[in-house]
Amino acid sequence: MSNQQPNRPTPPTAATAYSVPIPSNDDSTPLAAAAEEHVSLMQRASAVSRFDRPDHTRVFVVANQKGGVGKTTTTVNIAAALALKGLRVLVVDLDPQGNASTALNIPHAEGTPGVYEAIVEGTDLAELVQPCPDIDGLTVLPASIDLAGAEIELVSLVARESRLDRALQSYLASSAASGDRFDYVLIDCPPSLGLLTVNAMVAGREVLIPIQCEYYALEGLGQLIRNIDLIRAHLNPQLEITTILLTMYDGRTRLSAGVAQEVRSHFAEKVITTPIPRSVRISEAPSYQQSVVTYDSNSSGALSYLEAAREIALAGSKGATR
Repeated sequence: MSNQQPNRPTPPTAATAYSVPIPSNDDSTPLAAAAEEHVSLMQRASAVSRFDRPDHTRVFVVANQKGGVGKTTTTVNIAAALALKGLRVLVVDLDPQGNASTALNIPHAEGTPGVYEAIVEGTDLAELVQPCPDIDGLTVLPASIDLAGAEIELVSLVARESRLDRALQSYLASSAASGDRFDYVLIDCPPSLGLLTVNAMVAGREVLIPIQCEYYALEGLGQLIRNIDLIRAHLNPQLEITTILLTMYDGRTRLSAGVAQEVRSHFAEKVITTPIPRSVRISEAPSYQQSVVTYDSNSSGALSYLEAAREIALAGSKGATR
């Protein structure tokens, strides 16, 4: 019996980003427009002290097969922004480099118990998670370099694709039963489609794709979407792409504007309205073991991530995805 996939629009390509006509605005300079946007973001960030809780735990997979597009940066800053606005958040660091753990000031040296013990040895997540010392309401399941060998070890294990899902659902259920329900789970994936990423996509319900506003970012996007379709068809029918976030946006360049317009034309309402700009503060924050929203809360990067988190939370409070 054939397994037909639903017709999907052709994913954007790098070539089309150059052919998109960008409307000009002669009434303001890029600097003036950026200043106006910054003031607007500050007003919106201060207008809401708490986000509404979703009616169920939303589990996001932050994924893109291309490296360097801002997966980890997006994971930690969206998680931090949601937690700072009063929500209960769990970050699962599924990348053996452990960069999400670093940015949230969570110890993850070799031998530190974490996600490896959960998916390979079957240890209960309650014994492995650690609270973020800088942000109330934010909990982290760390990754150590031990996770690098998990891809090989998982091959011989029973139900190897769903081990994270079983561990996570058990932990979420026990937390909810004890009156400590999580509102959001964000799973930071490595830049590949190995067994770790497959585990993440089986455990997730929504996919958040960060897309860098540069030429190479659109290369391989079609393959990522096809892989997500395969996982939905064979392993997790509940998985959906619900959120697209434009990262490393530079409004002064025609290419960034072209990529952004091309992505919006294909993914429509799934694209977060506010792109994440190129920002020195975003790059600096991990070296201080912080997210940018705690490192410099008034920077353009922090305000943009707060606005992106607000859009995600608004969709969740309405009981619907983006």
